[in-house]
Amino acid sequence: MVAKYTYCVLLAFFWCNITLLSQNLIQNPSFEQYNACPERLGNFESDVTHWSTPTKGSTDYFNGCSTIMGTPENFNGTQPSDFGSGYAGLYLYAPNDYREYVQVPLTHTLEKGKTYQVTFYVSLAERSDFAVKDFGVLFSKDSLSFNIKKELSKMHRYKIVGNAYNYMEIGYTNFYKDTRDWVLVSTRFEAKGSENYMTIGNFKNNAGTRKFKTKKGARQGAYYYLDMVALKEVRLSEAIASSMPDTDLKAENYELDKIHIFESVLFNFDEFKLLDAAKTDVEKIYSYLDANESLQINVDGHTDNIGTSTYNQYLSDKRCSAVAQYFIELGLSEDRISWKGHGGTVPIASNDTEDGRQKNRRVAFVISKKD
Repeated sequence: MVAKYTYCVLLAFFWCNITLLSQNLIQNPSFEQYNACPERLGNFESDVTHWSTPTKGSTDYFNGCSTIMGTPENFNGTQPSDFGSGYAGLYLYAPNDYREYVQVPLTHTLEKGKTYQVTFYVSLAERSDFAVKDFGVLFSKDSLSFNIKKELSKMHRYKIVGNAYNYMEIGYTNFYKDTRDWVLVSTRFEAKGSENYMTIGNFKNNAGTRKFKTKKGARQGAYYYLDMVALKEVRLSEAIASSMPDTDLKAENYELDKIHIFESVLFNFDEFKLLDAAKTDVEKIYSYLDANESLQINVDGHTDNIGTSTYNQYLSDKRCSAVAQYFIELGLSEDRISWKGHGGTVPIASNDTEDGRQKNRRVAFVISKKD
C-alpha cells in the first residue's frame, strides 16, 4: 500500500530536502481511540475521542472491533485499515447538497507567519458513483456547531460573530478516484495565528463542486474513507541551513526535456513500496524542483516482463503513483507533476537475468518548463 509518514534524513555528501516536520498537532490522528466500539451509522461524534461533527451530517466511524461497522467490509464497499483499526467515512457530495464533516481541536494555536503542512489519506468508497476533485480544509478560532445538513458555506460561517477562519482547498485530478488504495492528500500554508480547530470536508454546494461520474446513471454521491490526519509545522533546519550557502540549492542541474532515471528508485519483484534509498533520490529531485518553481516533472514507471501485460500495467501505474505521492508529501504542487505507467513494454536490459529484470523495474523522469 502507500508509504506511511516518512522523514528526510541528512546523509553526508547527499543533497537532501532541507525542511523538517515537527510533532503532529492532531489528537487521535488515525481514529484509534474511541469512546465506544461503533455499532451503527452516523455515530462518529459519540464514538471517536477528541473528534466531532460541526453539522448535523451523520459522519460514520468504522473499526475492526465491530461486526456491524467493522473493517475491511462495510456498507459502502471494502477498504482495509492500513493505519490501525479505525477510520472515518463521510459524504463529500450527495443529492440536495447533503454534506458530512469531521472536526478536531489542535493541541495548541498555530503561530502567525509560520508554515504548516496538513496531510491525510483518503480512499473513494467502491459504491460511490461520483468522485470529487477538491477537499476543503477549514481552520477556525472557535469550535463550529451548525444545525444544518447541507454545505457549511461561507454564508453560514460568517453569521458567527467573532470567529476567525483560514480556508484552503486541495485539488488533484489523478488521485481522488482510487477505490483500492489509500491516497495521500497534502498542502502547505501560512498560519494567521488564530487557528485552534480544523474541519475537513466539502464546503461547496453541488453546483460549485468539481466532480466527475464514476458510473453510468450516477444519482447518489461521493463517499470517502479518511484516515491518518496530520498537521505539522514545517521548519528550516538551522544546522543544515548554516552549512549550505544559498547557491547550493541550485547546484544540481538536470538537462530539460531529457529522460533521466532515478538512481535508487528500483523495486523488489512484484512490489511498489518505496525503499529508503529511493526516498533519498526523490528528495534530491524535489529540492531541485522546489528551488526552480518554473519547472514541472513527468514520471514514467516500468516493470520487467514477468507476469501478464495487464498486471504489469497495473504495477507500473502503482510505482508511478508511489513516487508521485511522495513528491506531493514533500510539498510539490500536484499541478507540477504527471505520471504514466508503461508496464514491461520499454525494457532497457535483458529480461533473461535477474540483474536485467531489476534494471527494468525502474522509474524515469523528464523535467521541463511549465506549460
